[in-house]
Amino acid sequence: MGKLDGKVAIVTAAAGEGIGQATARTLAREGAAVIVSDAHHQRTISVAEDMQREFGRKVLGIQCDVTSLEQVERMVHKTLEEFGRIDILVNNAGLDRPQPIWELTDEAWEQVVNVNLRGTFYCCRAVIPTMMKQRSGRIINLSSVVAWAPSKEDGAAYVACKAGIQGLTRSLAVQLAEYNITVNAIAPGLIFNPFLARVRPPDYFDKIREKIPLGRDGTPQDVAHVILFLSSDEAAYITGECLCISGGWFMH
Repeated sequence: MGKLDGKVAIVTAAAGEGIGQATARTLAREGAAVIVSDAHHQRTISVAEDMQREFGRKVLGIQCDVTSLEQVERMVHKTLEEFGRIDILVNNAGLDRPQPIWELTDEAWEQVVNVNLRGTFYCCRAVIPTMMKQRSGRIINLSSVVAWAPSKEDGAAYVACKAGIQGLTRSLAVQLAEYNITVNAIAPGLIFNPFLARVRPPDYFDKIREKIPLGRDGTPQDVAHVILFLSSDEAAYITGECLCISGGWFMH
């Protein structure tokens, strides 16, 4: 028996090399029927098929750009058509444009805001009516430690969005509590994956590592374990919180 037997979970940006895929696999391992959602069609289908072979149960791969209301609503419709319910939503899709504010174009600002904040809003709004009817649900939003402790290297739009996600999380937690729907956020610190190494210089990681009391990078699995906890019945009395997963880099 898994912790999530009979549950249906949507995980956005779940076909990459980081937190999303680790989370999708962890939830599936604990018995959930998982929807692997990602903006990249072939990667989405490939990961879903691989998971279906590994776990021996239906895994739905749905291409979805979270900035598109039409695609988000289609994803939710297909999920309900296939499984009849939605118990867990993990809003993992995110994007940064790490430029100084004086170099940030309107287009770059809008792109970051649309993916991080608008996408989270679209996905939350799309699943909430179903969760309200069920009178149960778990929503987990991805914030970041930079919402509390930004560096010069972090893009202003990204920092603003990750702080906004915390505010959105608290507001939804208050509005949805009477329906037995919990809404929480997590704030990862340095969670290393191969993609991150391709978009950040090595000294960026070195500077952060010096600040981590536990003395190591975080892994996507470190975050996935916390998301599993927040998705489970064990976290039934936790809502409106933002849990920091940073190895002690930031303590608040």
